[in-house]
Amino acid sequence: MVANLTDKSQYWLEIAEYDLETARAMLQTGRYLYVGFMCHQVIEKTLKAALEKIGIDPPKIHRLRKLAELAELYQNMSEDQHHFLSLLEPLNIEARYPDEIMRIGSELTVERCKFFVTKSQEMCEWIKSTL
Repeated sequence: MVANLTDKSQYWLEIAEYDLETARAMLQTGRYLYVGFMCHQVIEKTLKAALEKIGIDPPKIHRLRKLAELAELYQNMSEDQHHFLSLLEPLNIEARYPDEIMRIGSELTVERCKFFVTKSQEMCEWIKSTL
């Protein structure tokens, strides 16, 4: 738990942790499309916790770069973190068409998914360290 957070910020962090555990479970079962989706959700929700912390009601958007910019974190991220956000961006699959899902799914190997889980945890911890 991070000190001095609003109830809403704490909620976002708790659900992000739940999503990270879900990503790990999906990795274990070979459901790689959902590993990617859950990793996107981890970062999205952690960024929304950061927005709540600074008194901004998180917009109902899923664009990670935009959320990071609104939370005033993007400019402090490394180039690797910027790149990671861009890798995660297309993995928000809730409204994707079948051909996109098939293409994205074919790119999600076990190695790539392990990378996503590890990097998502690292970025989540980094964001939490700024709160």
